[in-house]
Amino acid sequence: MPQSPLDLTEAVLRLGSIRHDEMGLDAVLSRITEVALESIPDAAEVTVTLVHGTEATTAAHTGELALQLDRWQFEQGRGPSLDAATTGTVLIVADMTEERRWPEWAARAHAVGVCSSMSLGLPIQEAVVGALNLYATRVGAFGPLVAPARTFADHAAVALANAHLYDSTATLAGQMQEAMRNRAVIEQAKGIIMGQRRCTADEAFALLARVSQNSNRKLRDVAEALVRQVTQPVPGQPTAADR
Repeated sequence: MPQSPLDLTEAVLRLGSIRHDEMGLDAVLSRITEVALESIPDAAEVTVTLVHGTEATTAAHTGELALQLDRWQFEQGRGPSLDAATTGTVLIVADMTEERRWPEWAARAHAVGVCSSMSLGLPIQEAVVGALNLYATRVGAFGPLVAPARTFADHAAVALANAHLYDSTATLAGQMQEAMRNRAVIEQAKGIIMGQRRCTADEAFALLARVSQNSNRKLRDVAEALVRQVTQPVPGQPTAADR
């Protein structure tokens, strides 16, 4: 039974409902492919390709066939999903049997039952680009859908860019918190050494660094061990400050 025409408003609303504080980047990518599969007529398989420098990956896919269609392109170093990602354009293969730009890939796709495709560039940020790839089992499936699919892809790019930014921001915040914790325990350890040895802050840090190097342990681990030994001492066991 043929699918109903693309309800662009409903699809965009579904993309807009994505909560980045409740979903990780991978989940957002999967949601985009699911909405595309359910919303765009004749889409039998959907993938999102991401390209970072020279490295390309299938970040989300609706099935193993979709994943394989992308991997064949990666093996050859070119194909509609890669070219759409790097150029930011819309690339349509109307009939796999007549495709001349990527003939080997098109022959493989046709052999597994894929007759046409559409890849839409997804500009995400300067360092990462991508493409939304739609695969169909009939010839000429996507020609009439270029305009609405392009609008859908634009909204998907916004959702993906926001998710990428949120993920990057959350990662940075975590790194900053970890750095602050590291600094706090190192300062504690320095204070202990300064009190025990009557030395300066620089001398205390140099001692910690020397113990770290000699024991092949991270500076934070050495500092934590010293603080733990002072707050929870083990009888007869020397501290880092005594070494």
